Amino acid sequence: MSEGVTESGARNRSDDAADVRVLIVEDEQDVAELYSSTVGAEGYDVDVANSIGDASSMVDERYDIALLDRRLPDGHGEDLLAEIRDRELDVRIGMVTAVEPDFDIVEMGFDLYVLKPLSQNDLLAAVERLETRSQYDDRLQRTASLASKRATLEAEKPREALEGSDEYQKLTARLDELDDELDRITDQLDTEDYRKLFEDIGA
Repeated sequence: MSEGVTESGARNRSDDAADVRVLIVEDEQDVAELYSSTVGAEGYDVDVANSIGDASSMVDERYDIALLDRRLPDGHGEDLLAEIRDRELDVRIGMVTAVEPDFDIVEMGFDLYVLKPLSQNDLLAAVERLETRSQYDDRLQRTASLASKRATLEAEKPREALEGSDEYQKLTARLDELDDELDRITDQLDTEDYRKLFEDIGA
C-alpha cells in the first residue's frame, strides 16, 4: 500500500459523517460491495458505479470524495479523473488500484494513491485523509497532492530510478518551492489539521 495511510487507522465517525458523500468506482461487484459497506458503516453517504460510463453520468457537485480504480472494462480511471478536473468539480480523489505507480502519476490530478489489496482499516484511513484534505484551501490541497505523489514514488521506486527521472526531480523542486509558504498556511489550521497536514506532506 502506498503512502502509509494506515498510521491513523479508523476513527469513530461523528454525526456529520453523513454530510460527506463518497462515490466508489469499482467494476468487481464483491469488492465494490465490501468498500461500500465498510465506508457506509462509518456514517458516510456512499454510491457505487461499476463502470466509467456510469461514474461519468453520476459524478457531480454532490460528491466530496471519489475512489477510482485505474482499470475498468470500459476505460481507464485516469480518464474519469481528467474529466472530473476538467469539469472543476471540488472532489477529492483517491486512486485505489492494483496498478503499480510509475512516473506518469506526477501529472495526474488525484489526491491520494492507494495500492490494492487493502484492509478495511486502510480503506477508512484513506477516506478520512481525503475528507481532511477537502477542508484545505486550494494551495494546501495542491501541496498535499504533490507530497502524496512523492511519497508514493519513493515507496515504490528504487533510488536509482528516482534520481534518473525528470518527472520526480521536477516534482521535488515544486515541493521545495512550496516549503517556504508552509508556516503561513499552517497558521490557518487547528492542532488536528496541523498534524494531518504534516502526515500528508511527509514531514
